[in-house]
Amino acid sequence: MPFAAITYDIKPGHEDEIAEIFADFQRVASGKVDAPGQEDTRILSTALFIRDGLMVRMIEYEGDLDAVARRMFSHPAVRRVEERLAGYVNKPRDTSTEEGFVRTFRSSLLRSISQLSVRDTAVAR
Repeated sequence: MPFAAITYDIKPGHEDEIAEIFADFQRVASGKVDAPGQEDTRILSTALFIRDGLMVRMIEYEGDLDAVARRMFSHPAVRRVEERLAGYVNKPRDTSTEEGFVRTFRSSLLRSISQLSVRDTAVAR
């Protein structure tokens, strides 16, 4: 199962305020993407990391990454978080529309250079 990492260019010194924004964030009951042709796409897990002027969201998923971005946009809590983060980012993020959210998601992706998992490794005997 692949991982994606998206970055947020944030104003340093606001780590505690940003952590507070995510303090009561609730994962949706199902990460399944309910879109035609995307039945095999789902968000398995997410994690956030922050230091100084950088925040990174890690996303473990199955299926199509653009469908994952559209699913995230459809989650009202994600949109509320994006609105609350607006005052803490160095450059405005166009996340108010699905098209803008997906474009921002894509432009914020870190290039994956390695993804290793014990699930993908054959057991040596």
